Amino acid sequence: MSAEVATKELNPSREDFAALLAESLAKDDLFEGSVVKGKIVGIEKDMAIIDVGLKMEGRVAMKEFGLGGKPSELKVGDTVEVYLERVENALGEAVLSRDKARREESWTRLERLYEKGEKVTGVIFNKVKGGFTVDLDGAVAFLPGSQVDIRPVRDIGPLMHQQQPFQILKMDRRRGNIVVSRRSVLEESRAEQRTEIVARLAEGQIIDGLVKNITDYGAFIDLGGIDGLLHVTDMAWRRVNHPSEILNVGDTVKVQIIRINPETQRISLGMKQLQSDPWSSIESKYPIGAKVKGTVTNIADYGAFVELEPGVEGLIHVSEMSWTKKNTHPGKIVSTSQQVEVQVLEVDPQKRRISLGLKQTQENPWDSFLTQHPKGSVVEGPIRNITEFGLFIGLDNGIDGMVHLSDLDWQKPGDEVIKDYKKGDNVKAVVLDVDGSKERISLGIKQLAGDPADAMAKYKKGDTVTSTVTSVSEAGIEVKIADSELTSFIKRGDLSRDRSEQRPERFNVGDKVDAAVISVDKAARRIAVSIKALELAEEKQAVAQYGSSDSGASLGDIFKAAIKKREGAEENE
Repeated sequence: MSAEVATKELNPSREDFAALLAESLAKDDLFEGSVVKGKIVGIEKDMAIIDVGLKMEGRVAMKEFGLGGKPSELKVGDTVEVYLERVENALGEAVLSRDKARREESWTRLERLYEKGEKVTGVIFNKVKGGFTVDLDGAVAFLPGSQVDIRPVRDIGPLMHQQQPFQILKMDRRRGNIVVSRRSVLEESRAEQRTEIVARLAEGQIIDGLVKNITDYGAFIDLGGIDGLLHVTDMAWRRVNHPSEILNVGDTVKVQIIRINPETQRISLGMKQLQSDPWSSIESKYPIGAKVKGTVTNIADYGAFVELEPGVEGLIHVSEMSWTKKNTHPGKIVSTSQQVEVQVLEVDPQKRRISLGLKQTQENPWDSFLTQHPKGSVVEGPIRNITEFGLFIGLDNGIDGMVHLSDLDWQKPGDEVIKDYKKGDNVKAVVLDVDGSKERISLGIKQLAGDPADAMAKYKKGDTVTSTVTSVSEAGIEVKIADSELTSFIKRGDLSRDRSEQRPERFNVGDKVDAAVISVDKAARRIAVSIKALELAEEKQAVAQYGSSDSGASLGDIFKAAIKKREGAEENE
């Protein structure tokens, strides 16, 4: 060594000092807490001695260099990357870690893949609360239980300690959190697979499938990697209450692709489309008016469904089930599985609807009633109901006839006469009209007594009639005209020409009275009589026949003469 070199080592120049200072700063700040490269300079007792430069060495356990549980194959002279935790410990050695170096490397690599949205590879190695832990080549991530598979996994064992792809959902390096998903990888792979399969399928294509699952509304059919829905309404032309009636899980079935939705990749399937449509010639099979037999398959509040043949059902509306049971539930008239005869009322091939009638196969009770009881005949029955517009009378075969208010009495108002009747009373009535199409029978009670208008024909204004008192009131008396069913009411003012005699109480029921007819109204069927009018008429006649008060005879004398003459005439009769 020359003297110049020796002097330089003992007394370093300003430039050499600056270089040493920079080297010292680099050693303290640049390396500590980072991944550095080092060379293995020795291996002692499963520990690798690594020179990381700057005259620093550290020790790392050889097992940290092993992967997948396999021992390390490193040897002296190999270059490795380690994590420099501290520059120097109590022994004057650098504190190194291969695990932390691998973790740092993994984080850097994972962040780059996460930004690009690429998948990562890892190993599920432990179960924790809410999910599992995954080793991503040194970095530990959390796999939620809901992200393990597309469907819930009962046994996680086969998935443990196996290299498999994951998708990073979230990363936070500061907190050391990584959340991954295996499910998203499977869904993406499945979507790609579905796209390829869908591309090979076409609407109208007939294909074999495997029944994978059965629900209330249909069955899911595996078409070889993709599922299609076979709806219950497309299983058969006939009514299918539940898919399990014709299918079982595991069955192989032949189906036709009805529809493919390219956006959702949903596939609708059908089985009945492989059979002939029974509705194709429905109008010729079931003409309107034809009577056919069928089986009751379902009963609802509004009617009953009847299967005429497999795939063809018709509805008996509740209004077409019975002639007389109007407010009865269909289930009380027919029962499920019952064989019934029905009549075709209407056919609509487009809407696939057939309207049926059950009552049309039975005799119309209104028509048979008219046959047995023609118009004008008298019937008898109990009052079943009383309404504001009349009485309902129970007749044969469970049908009713109605007596309108206007047909209760010829002369009295109906709303007054109806108060005389009560439910359950047995009454007679005349058949006025029968309308089988409208299911109506019109009856009349007043017609039993004949039309008063006919009896009025023999009376005219001024006639004298003898009547019998039937009732007495403060307003007057009611009388029945002899030899007829006609009645009339004589008001108080018409009881006598003398005001003092205009007292109803001087009459008794059963008394015979003579009166004059003062009006005949055939339209209203009313006849009015008056005792006062008769007296005035007799007075006028007596005056004309026996003189007047001007002749010197008193009015009393004239009346006496007239009365005497009338009595003599009656005796001669």
